Amino acid sequence: MTIKHEEGGSPVVLAEPALLEKIDKLFACNVGEHINLPQLVVVGDQSSGKSSVLEGLTKLTFPRNSGLCTRFATQIIFRRVASLTERRIFGSIISATKDTGNEKVSWSVSDIQVLDETTFSKMMSDVHAAMGLSTMPGDDLPSFSSDVLRLEIHGPTEDHLSVIDVPGIFKTTTPGLTTKSDIALVRDLVFNYMRNPRSIMLAVVPGNVDIATQEIIEMARELDPDGNRTLGIITKPDLVDEGAEDKILDLVEQKNDPQNLGWVVVRNLGQKELLDRSKDRDFEEERFHQSSPWNRLASENFGIKALRSPLQALLASNVRREFPLVRSEVSKRLKDCKKILEDLGEERGTVEQQRKYLLEIISRFNRLTQNALTTNYGTQNEFDEEPDLRLATKVAIRNAALSEDFAIHGHTFDFRSQEHENDMTRTTYSRVRSGLQVAEHIENDAECNQSQETLPSRKVHGCSDIEDILYDCVQIPKAAPRGIIPWIDYVYQSSRGFEIGTFNGSLLSSVLKKQTSKWPALAQGYISDVISMVHAFTSKALQICCGDCRVGRNILLFLIDGLTERYGDALSHTNFLLRIEREGTPMTLNHYLNDNLQKCRQERITAAAKKVSFTINEGNGMTSVVRISDLNQQHHMSNSRHTVQDIHDILESYYKVIRKRFIDNMCTQAADYYLVTGPAAPMNLFSSSWVHDLTSEQLEEIAGEEPSVRRKREGLQKKVKELEAGRKILL
Repeated sequence: MTIKHEEGGSPVVLAEPALLEKIDKLFACNVGEHINLPQLVVVGDQSSGKSSVLEGLTKLTFPRNSGLCTRFATQIIFRRVASLTERRIFGSIISATKDTGNEKVSWSVSDIQVLDETTFSKMMSDVHAAMGLSTMPGDDLPSFSSDVLRLEIHGPTEDHLSVIDVPGIFKTTTPGLTTKSDIALVRDLVFNYMRNPRSIMLAVVPGNVDIATQEIIEMARELDPDGNRTLGIITKPDLVDEGAEDKILDLVEQKNDPQNLGWVVVRNLGQKELLDRSKDRDFEEERFHQSSPWNRLASENFGIKALRSPLQALLASNVRREFPLVRSEVSKRLKDCKKILEDLGEERGTVEQQRKYLLEIISRFNRLTQNALTTNYGTQNEFDEEPDLRLATKVAIRNAALSEDFAIHGHTFDFRSQEHENDMTRTTYSRVRSGLQVAEHIENDAECNQSQETLPSRKVHGCSDIEDILYDCVQIPKAAPRGIIPWIDYVYQSSRGFEIGTFNGSLLSSVLKKQTSKWPALAQGYISDVISMVHAFTSKALQICCGDCRVGRNILLFLIDGLTERYGDALSHTNFLLRIEREGTPMTLNHYLNDNLQKCRQERITAAAKKVSFTINEGNGMTSVVRISDLNQQHHMSNSRHTVQDIHDILESYYKVIRKRFIDNMCTQAADYYLVTGPAAPMNLFSSSWVHDLTSEQLEEIAGEEPSVRRKREGLQKKVKELEAGRKILL
């Protein structure tokens, strides 16, 4: 085996205690669970002689009971401590469990001076129990663990060396101890150690088998095709069939299948030799090396002594090369973990933490709501990303649409249609028909005269969780361009009494109710849209302010009854306003009514005068004039005609007043007060008082973390703690 030199030709220092000690401390902090650390790992099949190689390297007497030595990885660390006068041994378990709450019961031993076979067997039994592993056939406990047994051997003469032993891979199960699933489990465990690009693999294979077909060699070639980090160790040379030695010798001498780190042959004591306490392992190995044909191998390729020093060199060189990268990777991984942990939000395991978490959400929610209602959109990026959050703007646009819709589609008949004067000169409906037939004819005429143009009562997509309380969208036709005078005439003729030149006061209420028959659909569609906007805003704001979508949904679920009640108040107030205007006593103190009425009458007189006017030249231009006699003749009409005309003018004037009044009330009361900015606005339900009234069970249900999130948080906290400890070691 050849040990490489670094650049410049200087020999590799066999041990760098400071760097090696830092790497060992990183393993002790479990940093090796999160990043790849430089290490020597011994791998091989079961019964390949792996334990005997370790025994020769470490001078430890491993238990002969295979059930105690092959169930988990073991990290064996040797450190020279000049201040000690004798060997000291320490043992502990590094848990590979990622979730703190599921970690195995801790175990450790310290200050063992002698680790003979009996003591070692007792230690291994304790470790099996601490890891929760099977020790007896049929006890339903797992046979293997991903935890690591860490053995530290300190002494005044120890060489600096660290090596990891992993369970041997196998293909045949042992009844009562291993299963077929264990075969794959162990292979994956070994594979994980081998695929670490910073691992130096000590691949142990027995010489009495076809080495090229050994699974461990196939795995090593798959992961390290150039052989840059694989050192082959051939055991049991004394069991090689006579005549087959040359094949192994050629392999070790790199005559075929060369690999960078080469091969070493190790001869361990056999089972019979182990029973003879007088047998010295190193002496028997050296004597075997002197026999033919094994004496053909150079001393650097044979024996445990030839293996120990090169391993130190390999480990030291590997650590020195990878150490800067390890430091950088620990810092990067720590930063990534902290970012993920930050994205999870604050911990919410206790009632106090949950209440604090909700109060912080409320603070963010209130700020977002305030900015949304004051159109202060530039303060938060969310307004650019989520159009639903621009609540004030959306409501203002819907208010304008409400006013326009009422102006165009709000009335059943157009006022003062072009033919209404001609209608009055013809025989009225009341004179050619009677009773219900007249009413049906007028209704049919109104439908025929209405434009095909319609508009939907709702303009905003509803929210599924509140759609059942909102009004459905209906199509509203445009006002009928003809028919208002015949209709008023019919209503008057069918309800007149003994009045002289006047009409019954209830008549105005009747015609007003018919003329405003589209108001309920328009108003209910409008308030349903505003409710949908407010609910969409609340849902989206909660989702943004919570960070955790599940918490946002939980809060909305707990608020939904209160929200629905307040939405219902807005709907009820809308219907109240409709009843006031459509079914209540016609009433107004607005002088605009009289202005409108006078304007209507003046327009009628002017229109009549234009029909009999003629132009004259006054010198400065042409002027329209009317003879007084012609004007008097134009105003000659029957009492009925005069009354119907008067009803029309009063209806038109009053309709304009209440239309504006109703639209204003809908916007300021039903929408703004009940839904947007009023003290009872739905968004105000989510408040600190609401949080303080929650029970501990409700807090847990709303803000408690899901088990998966809690496990993830605990795993990240454990990871951060270990990586921070590792970073301190690397400083």
